[in-house]
Amino acid sequence: MRAHLPLRLMRAAVFSAVCVTLAALGHLAAGGSGPAPWAMAAGGAATTATAVLLAGRERSATTINVGLSATELFLHELFAFSDPSGSSLAAHLHGQGLGESLGMLIAHLTATLITGWWLACGEAVLWALLRRAGRRLGLMLRLLPFPVTPDVPGRAAFPAFAVIPPRGVLRHTVSRRGPPLPAA
Repeated sequence: MRAHLPLRLMRAAVFSAVCVTLAALGHLAAGGSGPAPWAMAAGGAATTATAVLLAGRERSATTINVGLSATELFLHELFAFSDPSGSSLAAHLHGQGLGESLGMLIAHLTATLITGWWLACGEAVLWALLRRAGRRLGLMLRLLPFPVTPDVPGRAAFPAFAVIPPRGVLRHTVSRRGPPLPAA
């Protein structure tokens, strides 16, 4: 089953809202100041545009988790770049100890996997409901009584003609076209 534009936009909006909110809350929880408004807008627009392109059909939990992880990494870097304190992934990995950067990595992955599982469950429920609605609609369309012939208002104005069967047609005629077969 393919998703048309309204369904794509709805799914992309949900995915984008979850991704941007998760990244912003993670950025705030990690001790950074809130992301700049331009970074939130740019991250939301980029995430929504990518999600609209990829939301054409049902996606597996693995695909959703990989997409969510990549999007979270992109948003983390974007928000870190927009942070006035100047923290970035390089500063997290090199400027601070391994324990702190490992803790941040584990926190990011845990939040991403839980959110990815939640989105995958929602995706499965949405497509199950769409399939069920499609089957019900198909069943209802088959059960509705449709008129066999529509009423034509000017039908009585035409004279009735009797169908005359063609003459000279034999019932058991065999017709073969082409050159004769060579003698054996």
